[in-house]
Amino acid sequence: MKGILTKKRAVSIIEGFPRAKVLVVGDIMVDHFIWGRVSRISPEAPVPVVEVQSDNLLLGGCANVLNNVYAMGGQVFGAGVVGRDPMGDRVVDEFRKRGIDIGGVVQEDERPTTLKTRIVAHSQQVVRFDRESRRSVAAASIERILSYIRSLRGELGAVVISDYNKGVVTRELLDGIRQALAGGHTVVCVDPKQNDFSLYRGFDVITPNHHEAARAFGTEHIHGSDLVNVGNALLERYGFQALLVTRGEAGMSLFERDGRIRHTFFPTQAKEVFDVTGAGDTVIGVFALAVASGATFREAAFLANYAAGIVVGKVGTATVSQQELKRVL
Repeated sequence: MKGILTKKRAVSIIEGFPRAKVLVVGDIMVDHFIWGRVSRISPEAPVPVVEVQSDNLLLGGCANVLNNVYAMGGQVFGAGVVGRDPMGDRVVDEFRKRGIDIGGVVQEDERPTTLKTRIVAHSQQVVRFDRESRRSVAAASIERILSYIRSLRGELGAVVISDYNKGVVTRELLDGIRQALAGGHTVVCVDPKQNDFSLYRGFDVITPNHHEAARAFGTEHIHGSDLVNVGNALLERYGFQALLVTRGEAGMSLFERDGRIRHTFFPTQAKEVFDVTGAGDTVIGVFALAVASGATFREAAFLANYAAGIVVGKVGTATVSQQELKRVL
């Protein structure tokens, strides 16, 4: 940790998590995992036959970011849209079980709750199928979310906008968030899904993966030192204070803008990568929680990378606890 933070400083930030308040707003989903094994190929088509052994339902998307903040002991608030259906009811019940305020969660009658079903055999994902609507949510839903955010103004250390491009994170919502938080000290972090980063202009931190950063820049791939040019250009073009690029097994790169631009690599801490599902949710959740707990962007990125290194060593949508993070430190 030399040059970034000491072990004592890291533990101090982590122990401040219970006092930190984070709002997570965006596309709420449910992740359905079907677990099984493959022992033969179907005689009907050249596809594996999965013998189902178990299945489970987990919070996904924006709700997985929220669940990561909750698992770390932070005070978390959620806002988003689900359907008025059994899956939507399940999400609301899961929030209530955790003692999370559901004032910002809207249930729409004509909209299904986004459900992603993954079939996993021998720790490998075989196929995924989605049930969803990607149309923009109702204007009344956006106004309810913004009203909820305005009610929390002054309390929050950080806000996470988790955009999965499922219809919640619209230009109207983003403009409303800017207005609601204007003049305050809340750090706003965005996990983008749309290629046009002008939608997120002026927010504090953006956390694309390297593919998303490339597309926002206007290319399909980033090679070697090109990442430096891409990071610098995106910071300058859209006015972010920091850009945190997640790079899969290669780790993460942090670009900061504070009069000058620094470029730092954070190699992944995982010993073995099993599943990257939801790893980006862990990164932005822990990053925002650390910032709300008083960490600098660099310190927060370092802790978020340690957390991601733990979660990719697990199969399925997973979270990390304070104890696990302290243990790897």
